[in-house]
Amino acid sequence: MKDLLSLLPIIGIFLIFWLLVIRPASRRQKEMQSVQRSLEVGDDVITNSGIFGTIRSIDDDKIGLEVATGVVLTVARAAIVGLPRDDNDDAPVVGDADDSTDDSAVTDEADSTGEVDSTGEAEESRAPEQEK
Repeated sequence: MKDLLSLLPIIGIFLIFWLLVIRPASRRQKEMQSVQRSLEVGDDVITNSGIFGTIRSIDDDKIGLEVATGVVLTVARAAIVGLPRDDNDDAPVVGDADDSTDDSAVTDEADSTGEVDSTGEAEESRAPEQEK
């Protein structure tokens, strides 16, 4: 009986580890596999390196991903990690009552040197170019 009680903390640690680490990781892996299986031409996706694009072709384990007009990258199907979230749902509607804009605020405009004068306008002077 005493030997069984001494194993109880080890069993408890294993259960906590399984609940906090193994179970969520396997759930994420299953979700990623289902996303990768359900990919279709025209889907907007994101890769594991952070590239957003639209699927233009699917060839077994290779995917043609259009990242700009006329620019198609070939990536591995396993590189697709999900569909981008649509954050426009949280964006406020233009002209909403909560929209508080202050027209008296001065916008700082800066040129390539980053200098701004006291009126908030960028100064036109630039450093002279050095001759080689």
